[in-house]
Amino acid sequence: MLVSRIGGLSSLTPYDIIAIRYAVAGIIFLGVWLYHRFPLFTKQNIALTLSGGLFYTLFVFVGFTFSPVSHAAILLPGSIPFMTALFAYFLLGEVPSKRRRIGLVIIAVGISFLGFENLHLQGVTLQGDILLLLGAASWCLYSVLLKKWNVAPLKAATGLTILTALCFLPVYIVFLPKNIAQAPLKDILLPAVYQGILVSCVQMLLYIRTISILGPSRLGMLMACVPAFASILAVPLLDEQLSYSIVIGLIFVSFGAYWGNRRTKSGNHQHL
Repeated sequence: MLVSRIGGLSSLTPYDIIAIRYAVAGIIFLGVWLYHRFPLFTKQNIALTLSGGLFYTLFVFVGFTFSPVSHAAILLPGSIPFMTALFAYFLLGEVPSKRRRIGLVIIAVGISFLGFENLHLQGVTLQGDILLLLGAASWCLYSVLLKKWNVAPLKAATGLTILTALCFLPVYIVFLPKNIAQAPLKDILLPAVYQGILVSCVQMLLYIRTISILGPSRLGMLMACVPAFASILAVPLLDEQLSYSIVIGLIFVSFGAYWGNRRTKSGNHQHL
């Protein structure tokens, strides 16, 4: 959250950051593909690339240029549990337990507090919030499709990264606005290391593996714990302020994630 927002405030355009991310990760995963020779142009890879690669990154990085970290911290991980449950219901036939439904309602209440604040904000922030929600929906669809098709982590990450790079980089080079030639080296190195290596390679592999273990719904609710950390750290690092509505929203979202994932006394996995 914080690094993405810092990138949104830098001299780089959102398209520069996406290009750096997939250029670096694409080179790394190209080496993986040359060794394993996974099939790339399959229907599954194309669907995963569109949802978890192109659409997600475009919506999120453009949204970060309009919305502060405190909004993104609630709208992205905060809405992911709810949207994941919807996609899991329609695509996997997964019906959430009573405890999880209560947790989702609590999370929805927390997100609504941000909506109250938007009534007093300019339309540009609301535009960024809508883009962030679209990015969250794209990521949720990607997560559920991973579980539905049970794609191996290395195969899924390789296909998504290489196909996204092949689709985005030529369009970026020819058509999209760019400031990378004028940007200082530090602005380029941050997304290269963080987005290109830590997020697109390390985090992606761990996330895909975790979905196979916990399932998208349970992991989605755990991600709702992110807002508290991101919004609080944004105060000293980015000089952003926390309003009362955001603080209340953080409390509801975090508690909803805890309640929805809390084990029952029986410890039965079906009751998680």
